[in-house]
Amino acid sequence: MHTSNQWALPDWPYAYGKPTVSGQLRFQPADFEVEEIPAFEPSGEGSHLWLWVEKTGANTDWVAGQLAKAAGCSPRDVGFAGMKDRHAVTRQWFSLPWKAGEAAEFADPAIEGVRVLRVTLHEKKLRRGILRGNRFRILLRQLQGDPIQSDLNSLEARLSQIAAQGVPNYFGPQRFGFGGANVERAVQWLQQGGRLPRAKRSIYLSALRSFLFNQVLAARVQEGSWNSLLQGELAMLDGTHSIFLCEQIDELLQQRCKDFDLHPTGPMPGRGGMATQLAVLELEQTMLAPYQDGIASLASFGVDAERRSLRLRVNELSWELQPDTLLLEFSLPAGAYATVVIREITNEL
Repeated sequence: MHTSNQWALPDWPYAYGKPTVSGQLRFQPADFEVEEIPAFEPSGEGSHLWLWVEKTGANTDWVAGQLAKAAGCSPRDVGFAGMKDRHAVTRQWFSLPWKAGEAAEFADPAIEGVRVLRVTLHEKKLRRGILRGNRFRILLRQLQGDPIQSDLNSLEARLSQIAAQGVPNYFGPQRFGFGGANVERAVQWLQQGGRLPRAKRSIYLSALRSFLFNQVLAARVQEGSWNSLLQGELAMLDGTHSIFLCEQIDELLQQRCKDFDLHPTGPMPGRGGMATQLAVLELEQTMLAPYQDGIASLASFGVDAERRSLRLRVNELSWELQPDTLLLEFSLPAGAYATVVIREITNEL
């Protein structure tokens, strides 16, 4: 295993160059709104109570624990599809075990920063990852540039590029812990050994392979191929996890990629998995060669290899630009990070 400096988080390259405009993000929770896009609507019948909850300045796990207390059940019995930002106003589903046949009623739990907006029933517990995506409404304040007018004009052009071409699908800083500490801790743990709680072990291993994915994506951004297909690519069908090998790239495949029907992918290392070929294989082997010990550790812990799209489509992107504020609205698929969209637009003050 390598020294911690080799696992330090770099400032991964930007698709459109480092932004020249800076702005303040999350001045207050209402500046960052997130609304879950569910994979389906609850049926209205069943033995699980589903709550559509708005939370402000609260951690998802903490809210789940408070709902468990209010319902008199174990926190393990509370379901939710994904973790939502703490320093934000977010809306998402939670599920609780319920007696079949009982009315869908839930008394106000009087939890600070939490409002239950809707109550209904469904046959099953809500499971992690069962969502289509998230909608965002983000206000950036105190925009600064030098000179401000020309930079704001270039900001409009950058937003148009992002709407048309997307952004690199990096894992955001939330994945790595404060200052990237979870990657450093994962490396130390793998070097020194010892037992960890299952949840913490999962966090560390996820941070490790997310770092490796970002390293490969960074190389593709650097060479300008993050949003196009190369020979030997494992391409992913849009909106699915279906992948297929592209031994030869023709005009039709490149056009499908340009139209967001297909996406180039990068490795989420682990055991097994399909192999790239030709130019892509050479690039990935070169980028991952220094980290073979870490990859072997992922495989030894039973982490299966996967592929992830290198490109993130920013759906329904709209903006309202004022001299000192920028209001953004867009939606992203599950597993994507709004922060990687923001970093392509402004530097955070």
